[in-house]
Amino acid sequence: MKKAFFFLLFVCNILIVEGNEVSDTLFVSKNSTVDFPTIADAIASLPMYCYHRVVIYVRNGSYNEKIKIDRDYISLIGESRENTRIEFNQLRENWVNNKDDIGPAVVNIYADDIVIKNLTIENTQPEIGPHAFAIYGTGTRTILKNCTVLSKGGDTVSLWDYKTGMYYHDSCHFQGAVDFVCPRGWCFISNSTFYEVKNTAAIWHAAPADQKQKFVLQNCDFQGADSFYLARHHYEAQFYFLNCSFPNLMQNKSIEHVVYKDKPEKNRPYIYGDRYYFYKCSRTGGSYSWFADNLENWPDSVTPNIITPQWTFDGKWNPTDTTMLEVLKKEVHENSIFLWFSELVMPVGNVVIETESGKQVKYFLGSGRDRLEFKTADTLTLEEINKPMKIISGKIRNIQASVQPRFLAQPF
Repeated sequence: MKKAFFFLLFVCNILIVEGNEVSDTLFVSKNSTVDFPTIADAIASLPMYCYHRVVIYVRNGSYNEKIKIDRDYISLIGESRENTRIEFNQLRENWVNNKDDIGPAVVNIYADDIVIKNLTIENTQPEIGPHAFAIYGTGTRTILKNCTVLSKGGDTVSLWDYKTGMYYHDSCHFQGAVDFVCPRGWCFISNSTFYEVKNTAAIWHAAPADQKQKFVLQNCDFQGADSFYLARHHYEAQFYFLNCSFPNLMQNKSIEHVVYKDKPEKNRPYIYGDRYYFYKCSRTGGSYSWFADNLENWPDSVTPNIITPQWTFDGKWNPTDTTMLEVLKKEVHENSIFLWFSELVMPVGNVVIETESGKQVKYFLGSGRDRLEFKTADTLTLEEINKPMKIISGKIRNIQASVQPRFLAQPF
């Protein structure tokens, strides 16, 4: 009965507002008779193929569960970063030896355009060092915002879509052992803190599929165990550090390119050489020469002032875009209006458009596409719809992962 009730809310497109995220929303709570008791239950209630964004709002509590996100366009949002916790004890080795269909991490992402905000995810296995994922993923356009992600093992955050993976993280705290933030592909992290629990490398990068793949860290602070070192990589990699700070106990060791001398067959081609770029980084107790500003070694035409998330992702994605949506083209056919956009969009609530002459047109079809159809009982002309129109009920918003939802400009 409970799941049926929430599925009814979902299909009827009930409008829920949580902060500034406006969308279809499912609620998870450990202490409620009407909400879903687990995050996994909420995800399972969704259609296998999601064509518009769904928010799963998780109320405060500790949720001892592994979850598998295999539907696109899900926003997983906690009530509070400190008190909304997803926890599970999972060694990677144990999962390899006894696999389930969920995955090797606490949160396993097998979908695109996933947004995770305002909560804590912890792999609670107690050993320092062995691989123990908190987040594992093979999708692209993944956002972590205002999250704490913890493990005592290695590879805490392992987002591994090595061909097309793009990841944006802001205002987060990461903890783990060797290579505990280790993206493959493109990654931009800002205003975040890193804590290394072992005297080994904190972060790692792989850029195996595209020369432009890169890992940018801006305004980040590193802390950790005595004699930890900053970073390493096994394959092609490209690091940018801007305005980052390091502790006194960090080892005087540059980024390490790991080479297998005893097993040369494991080494990958290293075509582009060392690509380590630094700007205005500092260390408590004095800076080391290897992270001094080296703008003279940066790629042609690349300067610190142009480094943004959109630049990092080579113009393929702008997760911090705040511009309003615009209609590219309008068409009319009998009593239907078709609006075309430059990206995938969705209606939120009961969307009604009013023409300049006062005719009202209601949303009919097209959520999850770049074209929406609206219908009216009135006869419309192209001349009428080419004049400014406005939304008088509901909203139209973007679907792709973004830090803030973007809505259709008014009038249009």
